[in-house]
Parts: sequence; C-alpha cells; structure tokens
Amino acid sequence: MDINDLKAEIVRNGLTLKETARKMGLSYPTFIRRMRTQGFTIGEANLLIDILNIKNPEELFFGRKVTK
Repeated sequence: MDINDLKAEIVRNGLTLKETARKMGLSYPTFIRRMRTQGFTIGEANLLIDILNIKNPEELFFGRKVTK
C-alpha cells in the first residue's frame, strides 16, 4: 500500500487523518502506525473501503497493477 495514495484518497473524501481514524474506531496514533507498517486488518481495510467509497481497492492496497 502506498501511504501517499491513501492520504490522497482521504483528502478526496474531505476527511482528515484524525477523522478517518475516528470513523474506523481507532486512535489517531494507532491509525498512523498501521498506515506506516501496512498493518491494517482485513476488517479495517474493509472499513476504509466503505468510509472512503473506494471503487478499486486492489489498486490502493496492492499497487497499480495486479496480475493473476
């Protein structure tokens, strides 16, 4: 996951990092740590997808090009 892409997606949705963390039920420091370590659980990733209305989550979480 590219942290800058995630931050851009958050901004596109008119949110701040703190607001996103709150919507996910995480403390701000925990949210930042998970972003840095790419340590989101599947449930948290699904929350991000819902909160940010992400249409192509594989691009955000796995990079631009996903091969089969």
